Amino acid sequence: MTRITLRLTGVFFLLTITAASAQWKNLSAGSMDDWEQRGGSADYSLENGVITGTAVPDSPNSFLCTKESYGDFILELDFFTGTMMNSGVQIRSNTDPAYRDGAVHGYQIEIDPTSRGFTGGVYDEQRRGWLYPLSRNTAASTALKMGDWNHLRIEAIGNTINTWVNGVHCARLVDDLTASGFIGLQVHSIGSESGLNGAQVQWKNIRIMENNLEEHTWNKNPATPELSYLVNELTEWEKRNGFRLLWDGSSSEGWRGAKRDDFPPQGWAMENGELTVQATDGGESTGPGDIVTEMNFSDFELELEFRITEGANSGIKYFVDPALNKGEGSAIGCEFQILDDQRHPDANMGVGGNRKVGSLYDLITAENISVPGRAKQFKGVGAWNKARIVSKNGHVEHWLNNEKVVEYDRFSQMFRSLVAYSKYAQWENFGQWPEGSILLQDHGNTVSFRSIKIRELNE
Repeated sequence: MTRITLRLTGVFFLLTITAASAQWKNLSAGSMDDWEQRGGSADYSLENGVITGTAVPDSPNSFLCTKESYGDFILELDFFTGTMMNSGVQIRSNTDPAYRDGAVHGYQIEIDPTSRGFTGGVYDEQRRGWLYPLSRNTAASTALKMGDWNHLRIEAIGNTINTWVNGVHCARLVDDLTASGFIGLQVHSIGSESGLNGAQVQWKNIRIMENNLEEHTWNKNPATPELSYLVNELTEWEKRNGFRLLWDGSSSEGWRGAKRDDFPPQGWAMENGELTVQATDGGESTGPGDIVTEMNFSDFELELEFRITEGANSGIKYFVDPALNKGEGSAIGCEFQILDDQRHPDANMGVGGNRKVGSLYDLITAENISVPGRAKQFKGVGAWNKARIVSKNGHVEHWLNNEKVVEYDRFSQMFRSLVAYSKYAQWENFGQWPEGSILLQDHGNTVSFRSIKIRELNE
């Protein structure tokens, strides 16, 4: 009796495995008839189920792309890299003759052999740049095994993209810009002096599943933060983790003028889900004036997107006491500087660049702390940039496009010393007040904000 039961169980297990296997479509077996090359002139070959991409100098990025497009799917593959050449796997990607002369554009799952360690992060090729750098999930930055085969899993379902490298949950992204497109294997461009001529990256066991995806998803690591690019909308993860919108996307609810009891009647526009301070004379709070939250905050995580026009100046202030300055100029508080560093004269004032974008204005210069030696990742005038401010038990961080650029203790001797030699010296206990408003600054230039969200971190 026992022997029969075991045999039946074995048959059932075999049938289960066969059914599960039938869900997958192999993309790297037999021939390359289902693939086509786009972009540069790197060499691609297929032998014994292994696709090899070989770099050639002075070529644009090269992509071996599926002829078929895919929307929702689970993709698995193994990849091998043994050099410092960057690579990646495109998903939901496209070409369009009207867009950058037909360049491949779309989501790229990074293969990064450098010490930066962003393998498994999500980059937006030819569009917005980094969406999910692993500076926001450093625990995953060592998942790559150099000089060995690595396993990559990508779940692209609805507006979510989750990635795993060797079983480590790397990225948890929410974005709705592109719903479908081809899959591509990238060989990055190299210069003739790079020493990478002939460098190779390899892929094998490429398979994709398109049906019954929810039944096959992997569990998400609770410690992997979710990064969302939905406009003025909270995800379920954000709601569960205590975020709420500070601006509802259409009204002035929750906000007022910094020097008035109501919202400015003109000068702040709310259109197309954007909150925009309109240009006046370029002066500090000489137009409609700053706006502040009606609520005060102490320990918090604040995130928003901002977009500047050419030559613009503005800022995000926190621990603001609007009652301190009822005269000319802006309300008083710590400031995440928003600035066109290339064109606004304030960039060359202050000390050591401490008035440039991302800086703690007039106190601490923004620099890339997440990846030392790498420039801070400002996406440019006219593009949406993410600002993030975290304050917890006196420890404060500024993040620009998900890379840390400022870090300080607002109760430290060093902070008090910086304040003593700044424009804030006259304000007693500046930056050390228990709580304060969040402020968006009017500095006389057109600057837009959206997706303003916060969660309180008070114990």
